[in-house]
Amino acid sequence: MKKQGQIFSMLVVLGLSSCATAQQTNQATVQTGPIAERMLVYQLSNGAWPKQLEDKSVVKYETPIDDALMAKIKATTYMHATIDNRATSKEINALVKAYQTTHNKAYLQAAEKGLDYLLKAQYKNGGWPQYYPDKSSYRAEITYNDDAIVNVLNIMMDIATKSNGFEVVDQSYIAKAEDAVKRGLDCILKTQVIQNGKGSIWAAQYDQNTLQPAKARAFEPASLSTSESVNIVRFLMRIKNPTPELQTAINNAIDWFNATKITGYKFDKFPDGKDRGLIADPNSVIWARFYDLKTNQPIFGDRDNAVYKNVADISFERRNGYAWYGTWANNLINKEYQKWLKSNG
Repeated sequence: MKKQGQIFSMLVVLGLSSCATAQQTNQATVQTGPIAERMLVYQLSNGAWPKQLEDKSVVKYETPIDDALMAKIKATTYMHATIDNRATSKEINALVKAYQTTHNKAYLQAAEKGLDYLLKAQYKNGGWPQYYPDKSSYRAEITYNDDAIVNVLNIMMDIATKSNGFEVVDQSYIAKAEDAVKRGLDCILKTQVIQNGKGSIWAAQYDQNTLQPAKARAFEPASLSTSESVNIVRFLMRIKNPTPELQTAINNAIDWFNATKITGYKFDKFPDGKDRGLIADPNSVIWARFYDLKTNQPIFGDRDNAVYKNVADISFERRNGYAWYGTWANNLINKEYQKWLKSNG
């Protein structure tokens, strides 16, 4: 990509939310200790963190660790390492903040071990898989879903610019982080879906070799994904003095959001509270979660791998168990983009 070094020098730090910081304690108090201490216990041998344990129970740092839970943690192998659902990124952020508060070197060492994992997991083309090293099913795909890659890139930017607390990490990580961001940005620009010669938005996941949109779970077809694309655009808009290529990518995505917005409806429970669907609302502006890659028509997946054009046609369980519509792009279009235009018009 043109002028990668110039682009990177203009990057603006992205703030990330994190778990609560913790006071310094020793390992003997881990069963009743703070969140940061529990993160040390959950960390996998390859430096990452799981979102679920071996028995598929969800990781909850608020839960005290008793003997039974400790046994489950120890049984969870490095194959559960992931960046899905903010796993690994949230722990790194939290531990860096905990180190700043406590100066407990164990927190910083754990965070840096997590950084080693993220750097190792990045593909040469700049993307990250949802899981690493597990390549089963769709886990090896380049994953924007649930902001997985954007969360990682935020960390890399903070390291490279010595911002958001990451000035405490070893200086050897700076050059590595700069390279990771350059390649990550290149991947984002290359994976923007082109329609009739013009960029649109992004899919939630991509084949790691062909960079073509790919499906994930049965009800998540290969498609344009609005929620993830909003945060990708936010990431791109954090770059000062963007190149023409970057400006075009942002403008095209905003054009797509404006062209596909759904006005006059909201997705909510019906008055009887028994089901969900589109309800007339003159003040509402929403987008479907997924759109057909070519026609830009909303599409809806189900557990049988079938794809439907109407949310009312999918199963009751899926219709009521997934965010099929949302207001994701409203603030982006009406506030953030307008501010960006004033600075980059």
